[in-house]
Amino acid sequence: MDYIDKKILQNSAQQEKDEFIKAVFSLIVENESGVLSRVIGLFAGRGYNIESLTVAPVDDCGRKSRINILTSGTPMVINQIKEQLNKQIPVYQVVNLCQQGPYVARELALIKVVSKGSERAEALNLADAFRAQVVDASVDSLVFELTGKTEKIDAFVDLLRPLGLVELSRTGIAAIGRGCQTI
Repeated sequence: MDYIDKKILQNSAQQEKDEFIKAVFSLIVENESGVLSRVIGLFAGRGYNIESLTVAPVDDCGRKSRINILTSGTPMVINQIKEQLNKQIPVYQVVNLCQQGPYVARELALIKVVSKGSERAEALNLADAFRAQVVDASVDSLVFELTGKTEKIDAFVDLLRPLGLVELSRTGIAAIGRGCQTI
């Protein structure tokens, strides 16, 4: 192997280390004031981006909550985020679902379309194809509810844009590992 081949291999290995990957962190935390602020502060303080965030109580007593965070970064940054989240108090558990194994992730979107005539009919046909529900309707507007993978919602939104999409509200993803394993 000559010098140029070694350099090409080194550059290729470095590019793999620098590539951005997505991570879905699921955290079990104490359900008390300030916990979410501390978790978000960790991301903000280090310049990590949160692409999506959901949080809600998950036990019968309402003492524990689950936070789902979608983020991206180099593998090194993702590992740093996990280590920093594990140091937070009162965080009971942190799992990167992307590394744990197969998982299910869904989000909900409410999409308002203002249109009449053929555009309105086309929006309703698209909603039928995507299995979106009409949750509000008036003479001039429709509000669709769609639950599914982020890519499905993105595709539906893109198709509705030329048909009068005027407002969009998305929840961010809720995620859980597949199979018997729990966090």
